[in-house]
Amino acid sequence: MKRDVTTTVLGAASLLGLAVVLGLSLTSPLDVNQGSLVRLMFVHVPEAWLSYLAYGGTGLFGLLYLIQRRRHWDRLAMASGEIGLLFTLATIVGGMLWAKPTWGTYWVWDARLTTTALSLVVYGGYLLIRSLIDDPERRARVSAVVGIVGTLYVPVNYMAVEWWRGVHQTQTLKLLGGVRWDAAPVYLPTLLLSVASFTVLYFFLLRLRGILAAREEAREERELTGVTGRVEVARG
Repeated sequence: MKRDVTTTVLGAASLLGLAVVLGLSLTSPLDVNQGSLVRLMFVHVPEAWLSYLAYGGTGLFGLLYLIQRRRHWDRLAMASGEIGLLFTLATIVGGMLWAKPTWGTYWVWDARLTTTALSLVVYGGYLLIRSLIDDPERRARVSAVVGIVGTLYVPVNYMAVEWWRGVHQTQTLKLLGGVRWDAAPVYLPTLLLSVASFTVLYFFLLRLRGILAAREEAREERELTGVTGRVEVARG
């Protein structure tokens, strides 16, 4: 079997980046107000970013499938949706660990948290639809439409803290209306490195899951061809 150099490089790069981020996180200075709790930011924010990236990828790959009708894009859309769902769950867990000592409770129905929870329903439904449709072409078409519509979650969730003010803090790193960092400058380099490492991790997981999906699809086609062949022999 031919060695997949690209996947190996992505995996090694993401592992190295995450190891460096872990070391920098553990040695970063304590925050005046939050103490060591501030270190959750180096994981929580990149997890949220990765979920946005993955959901955006699901919509983009779905759109490319509708344009080109290549199954390759459908497989990547599915893989990206799974990754997004996984890291949304991780984001929620990380947020709960921060919320308990800060707010005194693990969960409140704040606008940001509510829309995040709704994304589990949207993309859980996306994956459920895929499992319920047997015809590959129809499954890809329907999933692509759902995936494209689902990407509306990303801007709504990002802007939720600005549109509907609640207990959740506004963005620490503001990207709209001029870039602004609302935290101690010492934390910014580590956070940016963490975001970059998680981005590489996304592409590693996407490629790895895409390869596995291609193998699963090939096996299903072989099984279907075998069943069809046996039926034709029996008829003959």
